[in-house]
Amino acid sequence: MNPIKKAITLPDGRVITLETGKLAKQADGAVELRMGGTMLLATVVSAKEAGEGVDFMPLQVEYKEKFSSAGRFPGGFLKREGRASDYEVLTARLVDRVLRPLFPDNYHADTFVNIIMFSSDGQDMPDALAGLAASAALAVSDIPFNGPISEVRVARINGEFVINPTFDQLENADMELMVGATYDNIMMVEGEMNEVSEADLLNALKAAHAAIREQCKVQMELAEAVGSTVKREYCHEVNDEALRQDVHDKCYDKAYAIAKAGSADKHWRQNSFDAICQEYIDSLPEEERDEKAPLVKRYYHDVEKEAVRRCILDEGIRLDGRKTTEIRPIWCEVDYLPGPHGSAVFTRGETQSLSTVTLGTKLDEKILDDVLNQGKERFLLHYNFPPFSTGEAKAQRGVGRREIGHGNLAHRALKRMFPDDFPYVCRVVSDILESNGSSSMATVCAGTLALLDAGVRMKRPVSGIAMGLITDTASDKYAILSDILGDEDHLGDMDFKVTGTRDGITATQMDIKCDGLSYEILERALNQARDGRLHILDIIEQTIPAPREDYKPHVPRIVTMLIPKELIGAVIGPGGKVIQGIQEASGATVSIDEIEDGGYIEVAASNKASIDKALEMINAIVQLPEEGKVYTGKVRSILDFGAFVEFMPNRDGLLHISEISWERIENMEASGLKEGDTVEVKLIEIDKKTGKYRLSMRALQPKPEGYVEPQRRERGERPRREGGDRRERRDGDRRPRREGDRGERRERRNDD
Repeated sequence: MNPIKKAITLPDGRVITLETGKLAKQADGAVELRMGGTMLLATVVSAKEAGEGVDFMPLQVEYKEKFSSAGRFPGGFLKREGRASDYEVLTARLVDRVLRPLFPDNYHADTFVNIIMFSSDGQDMPDALAGLAASAALAVSDIPFNGPISEVRVARINGEFVINPTFDQLENADMELMVGATYDNIMMVEGEMNEVSEADLLNALKAAHAAIREQCKVQMELAEAVGSTVKREYCHEVNDEALRQDVHDKCYDKAYAIAKAGSADKHWRQNSFDAICQEYIDSLPEEERDEKAPLVKRYYHDVEKEAVRRCILDEGIRLDGRKTTEIRPIWCEVDYLPGPHGSAVFTRGETQSLSTVTLGTKLDEKILDDVLNQGKERFLLHYNFPPFSTGEAKAQRGVGRREIGHGNLAHRALKRMFPDDFPYVCRVVSDILESNGSSSMATVCAGTLALLDAGVRMKRPVSGIAMGLITDTASDKYAILSDILGDEDHLGDMDFKVTGTRDGITATQMDIKCDGLSYEILERALNQARDGRLHILDIIEQTIPAPREDYKPHVPRIVTMLIPKELIGAVIGPGGKVIQGIQEASGATVSIDEIEDGGYIEVAASNKASIDKALEMINAIVQLPEEGKVYTGKVRSILDFGAFVEFMPNRDGLLHISEISWERIENMEASGLKEGDTVEVKLIEIDKKTGKYRLSMRALQPKPEGYVEPQRRERGERPRREGGDRRERRDGDRRPRREGDRGERRERRNDD
């Protein structure tokens, strides 16, 4: 196949090109995406057959950035790319969440999507292009897929919506969203904002969807040009329609009765639903049970889903008996643990988060060293989801992608409300102890409580809520559910998480599993979410109305100071010896960083004495010498003409032999000074040109009576010796030099 190329023009004139048929031709689909100096290669490969017993879509999406793409070496000893960074995991999840719902329900072959960034110009943000590249690779393949889709980043900058802003532009945005959609429907939203209104969020979604439609059109043209509009045939399921109908007829009413019972006991509900399925299996002839049991379980799942959804739509009864707008009971407690600097428990129904806050110094900052993102982070949030929180009997092995994604959402929800001038580095850790519903939203609420308990003066408290949706396209009925259960998330059509303050939204995440979701429904969901968010904020503020007046006793105290840039090296010292010495002598932790205004110093310790000692030592270094001031110094070296004395830390001055005493000293041995001696000196001069210092000991001694200062010639020439009168008389006896004598002699020499 000859290479085929298509172009997409963004509203600001930048061009995205999609090309296939040149690279990775053995993959089922491969597309090279270019935008400026950024190049992504997306490939997709899907097995021809499904694995035995697989009844789900085994999709794996990987996103990888090469350090060579930006002309950089990877860090570490191996100097090669290793495990995926959090940024790469989050980007892969954004793509996965849009693609996964669009594969046919009965397609169960192993499918792998790989997106690799091979080049970057450091301006355009590649994560906003990853979804487009992946979808284009699927479009040119024969893999069944109900796309195409695309993803864009939309940011509001100076009141205007910008599609796929650059890194520099994004720094000035008060709203930033990643939106994934098909030509007709929005499928995924994730982003953060600075307390914006629900109406502003909807307008951003509309702007993003308009751009996505154009990108979907170009993919359709690309697929048509390649000839990949006809997809492969497959058969990954063997069905028994008679059995399906029989399961529905015999189990639906029983499942509906359990759904209508409205029990708040999750285990009772699950056991009751499972008992209905097991009862049907037991009713089968013994010789057919093993063969039909997998099919029965699959068909019964559909029956249970239908019963729960119909009960909500027809009778307004949810699984746990709540109304659609009702939030489960909440209880909170702060200062739950004595050791951390702040702690809180937040429990909403059967979801519980125990969150802690640790306050640290600049040395505790997280160092970011991704391919395109280098820097430091002062506010961290980590989310842990152990299996026991849902009653699972399995070990916890490291941090999973889900934990990274949920923690990132909570981090984005809280970080814009973190105080700008806070001197500490802050780490929030949320451990989910129980889960049936949105644990990420519980993390936001528990994190707020723990931050306030730690004395962090947040701009405003933040809460979060997860919304659900049940729709029936045949009857145009729908129900928006506040504070959804885990089962309602699994069986519903939408998971819409919204966090914010009383003034507006700070973060959102949405996954939609149905077609044709109107903006009217989204608007209603957002307004209902706002009511729930404010209800939770009322409870948070009743638990702890304001931040603690002071930090807890075991929180390290931090004092900051600013010094001139030229003194940073003096505080650090050669090889860091000076700053290390300060820390050893004082017991405080000292860090220094160069900023635009000078050197920013943080001194931290658990007691005031250590801080005071460190500040005293630093001030002694950064204090500027003053002419006429008396200092106590140490003799560093002895020379023929005097001694060098360190009169301030890292500042040496010359103590000339003539400035040691009022009496004449013939040599330095007669002065009695030795290296290491402590002497009191006066700074008598700072040379304005060279910055050198002249010191004097005799200026601090009484001047002998009748002492006459030896006269000195100008320009630092030697003083006249005794007998100067005779020299003057001899000079006076000489014949006066006539003008031109020297010139005449030179001319004669030249003539000769």
